[in-house]
Amino acid sequence: MANLIKRGSAIAAAALSIGLAALTLPCARAALPAAMMKSKTIRYCSAINLPPMEFMSPQTKPEGVDIDLGDALAKNLGLKPVYINMPFAGLIPALLAGHCDAIISQLFIKKSRLKVIDEIPYMLSHEAVLLKPGAPKVPDLEALSGKKVATVTGTTATVLLDKANIALKAAGKTPIDIVAFPENTQALQQLQFGQVAAYGVAYETARYYVHKVPGQFAMGGPPYFKIATGIGLRKNETALNQALSASLATLMKNGTYAAIFKKWDLGIDMLKPAAG
Repeated sequence: MANLIKRGSAIAAAALSIGLAALTLPCARAALPAAMMKSKTIRYCSAINLPPMEFMSPQTKPEGVDIDLGDALAKNLGLKPVYINMPFAGLIPALLAGHCDAIISQLFIKKSRLKVIDEIPYMLSHEAVLLKPGAPKVPDLEALSGKKVATVTGTTATVLLDKANIALKAAGKTPIDIVAFPENTQALQQLQFGQVAAYGVAYETARYYVHKVPGQFAMGGPPYFKIATGIGLRKNETALNQALSASLATLMKNGTYAAIFKKWDLGIDMLKPAAG
């Protein structure tokens, strides 16, 4: 687990170094792409089933940390936000195909992703293991040896579980039985119904369910694998990148950014303002 934390922190530090430099752009509104100025709309791709980051209210209206931030960024740029809901694994393909203008869906910043898209850092994220109450705690992922563990396709949790399996096999131990689902709801239900022993998921989501449904779920241990998280953009969208970076800098300066994270009780994930 310590190695995972170290690798995640290194990626987070590198991404934040680049991203916070971008956030020193002037706070005045940057020029928007011509098509966006004409439509007065920004389309966000998002997997809207991962509370508290993004989920549907009982009135089927998107809400959550990412939704509040996406709304605030759009408002600052004089645009109307539109959210296009889809499975997490389809976010980057949809962006590259032009089905949306940006991704805002707790998309971790990884070297492999940065080869395909650009990302503007806006928060830190962590990973966690969700269990049923009374289950033995999980000091590291290798402790899940031989157990059935749910995850969502395309997420970092899946990658980390795969890496744990490599270590387990090298040690001659039984690998984790990873069961991947297209969406969070399905993975969570499998844990709730006792079909899996654990669920590898973002800390923010795990914490949400532990507090929202007391007695149904429990944390397997403290959060781990800290990593920067960003807004995904196509690499040729320089104007939009500059506009969103400047808008985010404005929100961080005027207190809107902090208010959003305090509303959802996720101060642990906030970026620190650039010095100077």
